[in-house]
Amino acid sequence: MAIVQCVPNFSEGVDLDKIEKIVSPLRGVPGVKLLNYEADKDYNRVVVTVIGEPQAVKNAVFEAIGVAAQTIDMNNHKGQHSRFGACDVCPFIPIKGMTMEDAVALSKELGEMVGESYNIPVFLYEASATKPERENLAVVRKGEYEGLDEKLKDPAWEPDFGPAKKHPTAGAIAIGARKPLIAYNINLDTPNIEIASKIAKTIRHSNGGYRYIKAGPVEVPERNITQVTMNLTDYSKTAIYRAFEAVKMEARRYGVNVTGSEIVGLCPMEALIDTAAYYLGLENFSLDKVL
Repeated sequence: MAIVQCVPNFSEGVDLDKIEKIVSPLRGVPGVKLLNYEADKDYNRVVVTVIGEPQAVKNAVFEAIGVAAQTIDMNNHKGQHSRFGACDVCPFIPIKGMTMEDAVALSKELGEMVGESYNIPVFLYEASATKPERENLAVVRKGEYEGLDEKLKDPAWEPDFGPAKKHPTAGAIAIGARKPLIAYNINLDTPNIEIASKIAKTIRHSNGGYRYIKAGPVEVPERNITQVTMNLTDYSKTAIYRAFEAVKMEARRYGVNVTGSEIVGLCPMEALIDTAAYYLGLENFSLDKVL
């Protein structure tokens, strides 16, 4: 049986009633299991993880996107995370019994449904991208919600599905297929966003850093800190501990301390075991030694 994971990100991390409304279509659906949802007030964002039979997952997520479009008004949205839509991004990850090509086909089915039924402009990204420049989510989302009107005037940014006009409250959405990744944030004991920006620029692949790190700076004024926020796109090639140590090393150059870190959403057990084995100096350690 084919199994797919889907990780839609919704632009609401404060109002618990709204979050429950959005997540509701993902509960109690045959063939769909809601694994986790994690809201962040500073980011004003909730990351949801569901898994199950591909068509069932696609249809349930479609319903949740519709609820988000009715519930979230992006004109009033403020948060520390880049975003351009009520359901900002929606990736499919093939888990078992399906290929990346199958996940791409599923993402296109959902994209067409969202564009036609909800009149939301849809951009396909990562493995589903129809143009090379649309593979990178940061490029697709550049300008964010506030810049959508101007972006959609450019013929080069005609949506893959839906109208070439932003939804008046739900904005736009990026839908795609990708490998599993780890969303990982590291806290710095400084409110200076320039330091976080310089560290992120040094470690990310696009500026000559680690091949499987995408990184950027985020302000968290309520805690008087900043974060280096990362996506580790292949944890087997660039491990969590490698990213953590790289940020610590760069932070020391600016007289800044790392005070902690967080994983957003779910994380493969193998990645955590690799990290524990590294810091404990374990020899000849493997997954089969874990209960």
